Amino acid sequence: MDTAAVTDSRLAGRLQGLLHRTRRNYEAGRERPLGGYLAAMAGFAAYTAAWTTVVRRHGRPLPERPEPWDVVLTSVATFRLSRLLSKASVTSPLRAPFTRYVGPQGPAELHEEARPEHGKHTVGELATCPFCMSVWVATTLTAGQFLWPRPTRTAMGTLTALAGADALQLAYSALVTRTTAD
Repeated sequence: MDTAAVTDSRLAGRLQGLLHRTRRNYEAGRERPLGGYLAAMAGFAAYTAAWTTVVRRHGRPLPERPEPWDVVLTSVATFRLSRLLSKASVTSPLRAPFTRYVGPQGPAELHEEARPEHGKHTVGELATCPFCMSVWVATTLTAGQFLWPRPTRTAMGTLTALAGADALQLAYSALVTRTTAD
């Protein structure tokens, strides 16, 4: 047998043992999908690298620093789109293969849980977590600002207007409840 193959086999065995011990020690008796999280991180790295490549090939220079208005617009649009994708009733068919419906959660939002099946849990967590989703959305909107600035800013303006309308709807409902309470 080839000495290099034996060395590679031993190294692979040691690495596998190290990974198994690390996962067992980390989980502390509760199963956590570390492999799924690792795959999600690798997917995000590939997604970001793809956008970076497209932006570079498009030839637009990066600004010295982001404009404050763009940061505010991107923040509000990211908030609104992340909640729309991860919590809204109307987008539940997108999450359904990876989640289970639990019940309503606030106005026009749902509480869903990730399916425990292997391969679905990590995607289900990502799909139902607005904080997790916001990383992907902010990356997409930022890349969109470089590639298609006008349509991206128009879409972000629309999402920001929706966030403002949501805030007004909630404020109005609270005001009506407060003024009509006995």
